[in-house]
Amino acid sequence: MSIDPFAHKRVGNSSLSVPAFGLGTVFLADPDTLMSEAEAQATLDTAWDAGLRYFDTAPWYGNTLAEHRLGHALWRKPRDDYVVTTKIGRVFRRPKDPAHFDFPRWKGGLHFELRFDYGYDAVMRSYEDSLQRLGLNTVDALAIHDLDLRFHQEEAKVKQYLDQLDAGGGFKALEELKRAGEIKAIGAGINHRGMIPRFLERFAMDYFLVAMPYTLLDQDALETELPLCLEHEVGVVIGAVFASGVLATGATSGALYRYTAAQPEVLERVRKIEAVCARHQIPLAAAALQFPLLHPAVVAVIPGANAPSQITDNLAHLRRDIPAAFWAELKAEKLLHPEAPTG
Repeated sequence: MSIDPFAHKRVGNSSLSVPAFGLGTVFLADPDTLMSEAEAQATLDTAWDAGLRYFDTAPWYGNTLAEHRLGHALWRKPRDDYVVTTKIGRVFRRPKDPAHFDFPRWKGGLHFELRFDYGYDAVMRSYEDSLQRLGLNTVDALAIHDLDLRFHQEEAKVKQYLDQLDAGGGFKALEELKRAGEIKAIGAGINHRGMIPRFLERFAMDYFLVAMPYTLLDQDALETELPLCLEHEVGVVIGAVFASGVLATGATSGALYRYTAAQPEVLERVRKIEAVCARHQIPLAAAALQFPLLHPAVVAVIPGANAPSQITDNLAHLRRDIPAAFWAELKAEKLLHPEAPTG
């Protein structure tokens, strides 16, 4: 069985449909290494020429750099030919001391200062700012970004921002934009298990962009979160299909898992998965890309890329035929959840 990377699925109950394979733009924002403008545009041009028509970005990526780079590649393209999604939750402004400002997260990020804000006015400002950075007068969807413990650390702060999104009117702003036809869908980016039920208790969501809890390495979301999405007819887009690196590089020295150095037990599990891949002559990256798409709640995967070759490699991996026996052996070796859908 293989995956058609350009087959479309509807996102929840919204009017938006997306292809199975899209491009996340975090790696175009210089997270760890500097990328020249020429390299960034070459990667985006390769994606377009290869047929990719779904692009996800965010103001946070590179302190607005990714939106600028993506917009530069797209603004001359026919607008009806592609889907572009971005996010809200952070508002950027001029730093108080521009000459000495430095933000350590992005090696090459732009020098703007952020504040988290999920209120009505902040959502509207973030939306308008994104349109101008992209050079586009429409986006297809907006996602609530990083409203979880990974960034906010304390439960009290997560609750504060959920209340701000609710009573403070941020979600009302998103609903107004959707009702007016300015966006087609409302989503939320999720890093950890446990947030999807909290959103569904309070808000009418169209999709979740899930970063980590459903990959070839971890299926934490399988028992509660993904069934809830099916029950509520909410779509799921998987962001970090490679678990932030180790499922692309394999169990090598310096491999990343959950954005930090992979621990020995993680590397050992990956080695065991690699051994099954070798027996079936399946690239690890192909299995990692295809696995999430086999779940009925998942509508798309959007891995990042910082080189043209990564685009073409990922397309080939999605089209690779993977036999049922491969998934069966992973389950038999207890390397995959026994209930995980595998086609």
